[in-house]
Amino acid sequence: MAILNDIRKHGIFLIIIIALALFAFVLSGVFGNGNSSPKGETTVATINGVDLPREEFMKKVEARQRSLGGNAATNQSMNYVWQQELRRVLLEEQYEALGLSAEKEQISNSISLALSNNPAFQNKETGLFDKNVMYEYIANAKASADAGNPSAYNAWLDFENNIANSVLENNYFNLLKGGLITTLAEGEQEYHFQNDNIDIEFIQIPYTKIADEDVPVSDKEIESYIRAHAKDFEVEPQVDIQYVSFTEDPSQADVDAAKADMITLISRLKNATDNEEFVNANSEINYTDRWYLKSDLPAEIADDVMALELNNVHGPFKEGNTFNIVKVFETRQMADSAKARHILIRYQGLQTAPQDVTKTKEEARKLADSILAVVKRNNSKFESLAADFSEDLSNKDKAGDLGYFTPGRMVKPFNDYIFDNEVGDIGLVETEFGFHIVEIEDQKNIQKVVKVANVLKKIEASEETINNVFSNATKFELAAKEGKFDEMSKEKGYTVKPVNKIGELDATIPGIGENRSIVTWAFNEDTAIGDIKRVNTNNGYVVVQLTRRNPKGLLSIAEASAEVVPILRNEKKAKKIREAISSSDLKEVAASQNVTVKKASAVNMASPTIAGAGTEPKVIGAAFGVKAGETTKLIDGINGVYMVKVLTVNKAPELQDYSNFANQLNATLVPSINNNAFNALKNAATIEDNRADFY
Repeated sequence: MAILNDIRKHGIFLIIIIALALFAFVLSGVFGNGNSSPKGETTVATINGVDLPREEFMKKVEARQRSLGGNAATNQSMNYVWQQELRRVLLEEQYEALGLSAEKEQISNSISLALSNNPAFQNKETGLFDKNVMYEYIANAKASADAGNPSAYNAWLDFENNIANSVLENNYFNLLKGGLITTLAEGEQEYHFQNDNIDIEFIQIPYTKIADEDVPVSDKEIESYIRAHAKDFEVEPQVDIQYVSFTEDPSQADVDAAKADMITLISRLKNATDNEEFVNANSEINYTDRWYLKSDLPAEIADDVMALELNNVHGPFKEGNTFNIVKVFETRQMADSAKARHILIRYQGLQTAPQDVTKTKEEARKLADSILAVVKRNNSKFESLAADFSEDLSNKDKAGDLGYFTPGRMVKPFNDYIFDNEVGDIGLVETEFGFHIVEIEDQKNIQKVVKVANVLKKIEASEETINNVFSNATKFELAAKEGKFDEMSKEKGYTVKPVNKIGELDATIPGIGENRSIVTWAFNEDTAIGDIKRVNTNNGYVVVQLTRRNPKGLLSIAEASAEVVPILRNEKKAKKIREAISSSDLKEVAASQNVTVKKASAVNMASPTIAGAGTEPKVIGAAFGVKAGETTKLIDGINGVYMVKVLTVNKAPELQDYSNFANQLNATLVPSINNNAFNALKNAATIEDNRADFY
């Protein structure tokens, strides 16, 4: 009452404050953004000035998601659509600039080719693609769209559009390939590149001759190298985090309670007269009506279950995160495998029957009965009748032979007939595939089998456990914000898990799984390094701390040093080695540097490897640049500093025709044109990517 009285007394002031707050909110929208609907809120990306509208992009992502199934990650669908849209925009610019178009005849031919193996568009008599069937399909889809059901017609229009785009894309890349044909001069060059060789003498002064500590590399030098080779060290925005998990796993008390609940079911299961009904009412998995071999049962309980007397119960036993009790209520002797053959007769209306099946069920039954009567009188006719009448194409030419199979592999009516009857029996079985004339040819390893009633219940965290997990996560979050994350984790006995180099569009975090909310929070400009947040997960919570943020740009000195330091160190070592050498004579240099002169034969540029020195393309290239009897200058190689004397130059004999080598070059170049050309367009494009704001 006191609070209500205070509100009444100060009501006018509250109204004024609320009004001012709302007014400020409106002003912030007008003056803060410059308009009521900022482009960033409606545009997923802009590629060379072409906007990708949010609504249209999201519809495509949703359609892709549906096509992949409900379990596919949203991020996977989004990235797929992004690549498709990026490709579309960049290539459409090229089509327009070149005046390319897809001709109707090209599109028509491509549609015919794409549909040639689709039964829905084939002539039933010839089994070949029929344009009239296609036109009929389009007309029916259009009529359905006019009647208010546009899905089929829209799908067809999308298909036509995709075919047209495919034709355009092929035309564009074929133009590129046509302009990149390798010449005979290039073929001649390639021939000599592969077949010319030289014999050399060389010395190698390895970089290992100078200790690493004698050539220190400073951070400033690393930074200068990174900037000079910026393209090699560019990175997208990245963040590092660390986190502590609080999972809603059942406590020991929950496990004990679940076991106690199962114990209360034992006597009821023993006395149950309808086992199927009892299992379906009390278990988290439905009853399965089948015979179990010992090998079908979990190894740890198989002996106990097979030894049970009728209507006795084994358990409760723990399996994974479940408790189980198992009752054996029927036993018999049965084979663990059997061999059979069959003749299958299908009829109209079966979901498994092809469209060309015309028999009614009555007609199929009559035919099956006739065949059964014949094979019962004369078993030797089974093979010929299978070849003439069976509609199981996988074995009709093998006398209907199904080979050996184990219990439960075939559909239930078929399985029951095979394992409930004896070798030599012939009978008629109806299944979801049609009518089967079946002969049992063999049964192996007759042994004891059981029917069981299995009651399974998951061990789940109680409400008290869930509340405790939430409480612990919240307490740790507050404590970590007040103290130091690592210290508080250690004090509480929690394990800290670091995750580095998370990208702005990443969705999956190691140890956590898919969780875009963490990534979005970490990249939010309002989140500072050191900030802490509690986040819901599929199985509880994680308390996350942002430990590093690296904006788009160049790799940090620390991250690049592992790659850059060896390069700079070798450059410094090469300089020192050069400074210590004044002679240009191979043997004099070898003596002064305490190395030996080595020989290598038949060295070529196609395989730039020197025996005893390793792969050294720069060294071999320099050696091919001097004449026989001449010595190169000092060469900075991959593994050391080299000097090479060319002993002989062995040129391959000239050919009358170099077309084979030109074709070789062309064959290696053409397959990569599509990908390389698209990457070149992408690298040259101006792209404003806002996907992280929406996903």
